[in-house]
Amino acid sequence: MIGKTHRSFAVSLATGAALLGAVAAAEAQDAKLAPVPEMSKEAFEESKTLYFQRCAGCHGVLRKGATGKSLLPDETRKLGQKRLEKIITLGTEGGMNNFDDILTKDQITNLASYIQNEPPVPPEMSLAMMKERRKVYVDPKDYPDKPLHGRNWENFFLVIERDVGKVAIVDGDKHEVIAHVPTGYAVHVLKGTEHHKKDKTATPGRFWYTMGRDGKLTKIDLWQMPENMRVAEVQVAYDARDVAVSGDGKYVIGGGYWPPHFVIVRSEDMMPMKVVSTRGVNVDGDYVKESRVAAVYTTPNESSFLVSAKELGQMWQVDYTDLDNLRITQMNTAKFLHDGFFDPTGRYFQIAANASNKMVIVDSEDWKAEALIDVGKLPHPGSGANWVDDKCGPVGGTTHLGEGKVAVWGNDPKGHADQAWKVCYNVESDGPGLFIRTHPNSPYVVFDQTKHPEPEVQQAVQVLDKKTREIVKTLVPTEDEGKVAVHIEFNKDGSEFWVSVWNRKDSLKPNGEIVVYDSKTLKEKKRIKGLFAPTGKFNVYNRTHHVT
Repeated sequence: MIGKTHRSFAVSLATGAALLGAVAAAEAQDAKLAPVPEMSKEAFEESKTLYFQRCAGCHGVLRKGATGKSLLPDETRKLGQKRLEKIITLGTEGGMNNFDDILTKDQITNLASYIQNEPPVPPEMSLAMMKERRKVYVDPKDYPDKPLHGRNWENFFLVIERDVGKVAIVDGDKHEVIAHVPTGYAVHVLKGTEHHKKDKTATPGRFWYTMGRDGKLTKIDLWQMPENMRVAEVQVAYDARDVAVSGDGKYVIGGGYWPPHFVIVRSEDMMPMKVVSTRGVNVDGDYVKESRVAAVYTTPNESSFLVSAKELGQMWQVDYTDLDNLRITQMNTAKFLHDGFFDPTGRYFQIAANASNKMVIVDSEDWKAEALIDVGKLPHPGSGANWVDDKCGPVGGTTHLGEGKVAVWGNDPKGHADQAWKVCYNVESDGPGLFIRTHPNSPYVVFDQTKHPEPEVQQAVQVLDKKTREIVKTLVPTEDEGKVAVHIEFNKDGSEFWVSVWNRKDSLKPNGEIVVYDSKTLKEKKRIKGLFAPTGKFNVYNRTHHVT
């Protein structure tokens, strides 16, 4: 069950064995609290790794909560062992997945016991440690000056193969897998060199950078032959989520969940250059030790990065033109910032403050917070979607982790000032989801419902008509036990959208697949097989040219 690529994390974290013995021996001070469950050292260590892999993203490494609730012992012991096991097994309507098809009964029992014990505090990571963990597989001087494989690389899809620590490269024209590139464990996001208004890159989309949950940044060169596409890597954290590339292509930024910091890396050879902690005082005036970096983005029109300090409730805009005299503008917004996307102009960044139930709007040209929009419970747009509505003009949309709803707001303050940063309309869906996408050449917006605990809802995606504002189709890519439908991505010209069939039950075998649909007729065209638990997909052209 535990991925081999990430066993080192369990070793690298400070052992909780001594704490465990002391806490387990102590009697409950409050009669309402269950006694602290005793655990063997082996069960504790396995549960620590499982918690990191499956739970820390929502509940925090220190278990203080964010998108998910706090799981500190004072809260979990009130619920008790049986109740905790039931929640882990079945999930909740509030957006937590069921784990009965992933974890064994013993693992669920041990995990419920683990979260009633004090959380072990993981170690820090210095710049020197990062430099020691850098590897170069292909020297930059040996990079080719043209693609070596003769394929249409601009219509490649990079597909996350979550639990095997790889990214698949799929030819979007031929619908065939051409490579499985080793990366960090459980890659969360990939980003490539982008088309930038101010800082021109030589070849937008050629180089891609992945961020694994284990904090490993991997550089991929799409011009290489498949066996040489991984050209360099460096570990910049123990737990991480996001990555971005500067507009000029010279720097890569990685955001850490633990330690809570961001790191700027020289893109050519992946040498770490600058580390900045995001610990600090939040918008409520409280000091936060675990202020995680959930999202980092390059600004399409400025020489800067955007960094979300999740628990601080701040967006930081970081000027990358002078690393020795780093200029950072801290914008107070709302707590629990997560995923976001730019409006079509590239000026306004739209990011979910999910546990605050808001979308936050940042003006990247004026370097200031622009607006807060009240939406539904736990908004989660993923890579987001922009389109044009007949009444409201240009709009953006998000799904929600906590309810089955798509919220749509106006995002054109110049041409439609009366509609800007206001909810235009809401659409009720069958269940909570993670991702929503569209393309200018498609009449539809497509979103998943992966966070619903019932399999028949998890396994379906829904299609929203841009003109009628109604759900016109529910597509079911899979009905196989243990599999869910997740993440939508369009191809370069918008004629197709791809949906991942994620095999949650047995992710270490190549039995996941991608279902390709015609974006106008909504009919299935192809099934791309030979994939290991595919989740997120990123089309080279659309992502690097800001096509949403």
